[in-house]
Amino acid sequence: MFPGGAGWKAEGQEPAYNVITREEILQQLGRQTEPWDVLVIGGGATGLGAAVEAASRGYRALLIERFDFAKGTSSRSTKLVHGGVRYLQQLNLSLVLDALRERGHMLRNAPHLVHNVPFVVPAYSYAALPYYGLGLKVYEALSGRLSFGPSHLLSRRSTLEMLPGLHEHGLRGGVLYHDGQFDDARYAIALLRTFQDLGGTAINYVEALRLLERKGKAIGVAARDHENGANFDLQAKVVINACGVQAEATIALDGRPHPSLLVVSQGTHFVLPRSFLPGSAALMIPRTADGRVLFAIPWHGATIVGTTDEPVDRVSDEPRAMASEKEFLLDHIARYLGRRPERAEILSVWSGLRPLVRRAGLRTSQLSRDHSVLVSQNGLVSVIGGKWTTYRRMGQDAMDRAVQIGALPKQKSRTLELKLHGWTLDADQPALEWERVYGADLPMVRALSAEDPALDAPLHPRLPYKLRAVVWAARFEMARTVEDVLARRTRVLFLDARGAIDAAPKVAEILAKELGKSDAWKATAVASFIDIAKGYLYEEDEAA
Repeated sequence: MFPGGAGWKAEGQEPAYNVITREEILQQLGRQTEPWDVLVIGGGATGLGAAVEAASRGYRALLIERFDFAKGTSSRSTKLVHGGVRYLQQLNLSLVLDALRERGHMLRNAPHLVHNVPFVVPAYSYAALPYYGLGLKVYEALSGRLSFGPSHLLSRRSTLEMLPGLHEHGLRGGVLYHDGQFDDARYAIALLRTFQDLGGTAINYVEALRLLERKGKAIGVAARDHENGANFDLQAKVVINACGVQAEATIALDGRPHPSLLVVSQGTHFVLPRSFLPGSAALMIPRTADGRVLFAIPWHGATIVGTTDEPVDRVSDEPRAMASEKEFLLDHIARYLGRRPERAEILSVWSGLRPLVRRAGLRTSQLSRDHSVLVSQNGLVSVIGGKWTTYRRMGQDAMDRAVQIGALPKQKSRTLELKLHGWTLDADQPALEWERVYGADLPMVRALSAEDPALDAPLHPRLPYKLRAVVWAARFEMARTVEDVLARRTRVLFLDARGAIDAAPKVAEILAKELGKSDAWKATAVASFIDIAKGYLYEEDEAA
């Protein structure tokens, strides 16, 4: 049995664990006697980035999340760490420059989670070759010393060798360039662990119900724990709203009218067998017939195809693919990857919502992923817009403003070179892709099977995960539900929705043992998860 917890020793040493249980955190919140320096609402990329920024500067920081960490948009991305070739086409050079710099530092600070992937842009006209070639040379040059690798033109033959199965008719060649890929939800967990290592306090399934104010200034939130129904007041010198597509709803917790700040768009992805993209390179279509960008990317032994860009009027906690999005993806898979997939070949379907800063007269596909930091009349600091790759810069900008609003002692940002939890990986210990995400924790994850050999069994016969991943998630990564484990601590739901449904009872059994839950809890947990997981099945989505 491990002594549990989060916390790093000095760089290069073994991790030291000192687990604080959820019950202990709730007790700490309930008996608060002095305000936190910083309270962050929202446990996605933006909130976790702001929290790490706060704790790394030495502030007493608390983060609350009403669901699970990265439950929303931050686990539903296209899994890219990139500057954004699309924004280069829009001549938004400042966003591209910022994102390329952040991309480089994400690779340096979390090499167990971020890696370099070759991308190929196929050209179906001779004019497209120099056009894309020049654009991607500019993209490469903008990355400077943080470049992921040179771009160059490819012959027709080389393009087909790198992208076996690519539609050949009219193909003239291609352009090779390099960009980054990551596991978004696992990166969020690494940020969570880093925040804890730095002394921060985080808790999931705690919701901010309303803002607390004194003399018109926000001094915290009234919150509720969704697990036991307990209510408590959380006071802080400054409150940061990092709620993504729910940012406007959080601003409105003060009960005052506010103008609309965001436009929300939806992006949907299909997951297909690796046979649709059997090589090691990814495919990028820079401009589809309706002006969108489309990717097909190898990920965890499967192929991700996406994304769409459809405006939505209603923010949903579980967005579902629209018929138009599914048809768009099916048509373009057939057009570029050789054949239209059968229903049974669509392993999972997921949709995420993008928070875009409103700009008059522009479609969602024309809006950039720039972010803004706004301060409400009551001093609430809100971060809106943005993209995963620039999460750190968003957190830095939010904290710079929060320091002013909260009259905190000024401290410089330290996150640009901050190594994330688990950042080293022993080269002498070969690891599969799903295991690499644990980084330096991997030997301890594997050692769970020595404690109980049954944990070395597979979670599902079609997937590489072991049962020990469930135990680790419960003990060390604050997983509370079957969905937490199958959607975010592992990526089973995103890789194989049917497999996730099959695995749910076993996961519930292990979680119940780890968390001290009853048989009734197990039955409810499985039913709740299956209800969510059905939305990831293409058949169910089609029927809806």
